[in-house]
Amino acid sequence: MTVLNANPVVYEVSKKININDIKYNINEGDETREPIDAEEIFELIRTINDPEHPLTLEQLNVIRLESIHVEDSNNYVSVTFFPTIPHCSMATLIGLCIRVRLLRSLPSRFKIDIFVAEGTHQSDAAVNKQLNDKERVAAALENSHLLKVVNQCLIEKE
Repeated sequence: MTVLNANPVVYEVSKKININDIKYNINEGDETREPIDAEEIFELIRTINDPEHPLTLEQLNVIRLESIHVEDSNNYVSVTFFPTIPHCSMATLIGLCIRVRLLRSLPSRFKIDIFVAEGTHQSDAAVNKQLNDKERVAAALENSHLLKVVNQCLIEKE
C-alpha cells in the first residue's frame, strides 16, 4: 500500500479518559439520564487509529473538540473531521470509523452526521454524501473486509 502522507504532522494529545468510564443510560424513557456533550463525544473518537499511520485521529489533528456539535435535547450529534491532505484516499474510511464508534457507543436515540470539513478535501461533498447515506453505510458494513479494517481502527492501543 502506498502511503500518500508519509510524514504527517503529529500533535500532542490530551489526557486519556477510559471510555468505559463514560456511562450512558440506555433506558430511553428514563428522565434521570445525564446529557451527552461534545467532550464525551471527543473522548469516544479521539483514540480511533488512523488507517495509514500508527497514530490516532487526535494525534493527527483529524478530529478536534471544537468541530463536534451536540444537541442532547434534540438527540443530535455532528462531527466534522479534517483530513491531513486534500486528496486523502482514507477520508471515507475515517468517517466510517467515527460513525461506527458512535453508533456502538451512543444510545440509539441519536441521529449522527459525519462531515469532512468544507474545503479540506478535493471531494468533500461526495465523501459527505456517502458518509451520511444510511444505505451506503449499511452496505459498507456488510463488506467483511471493510468491517475488519474498521474494527482494527477502533481497537484502542495502550
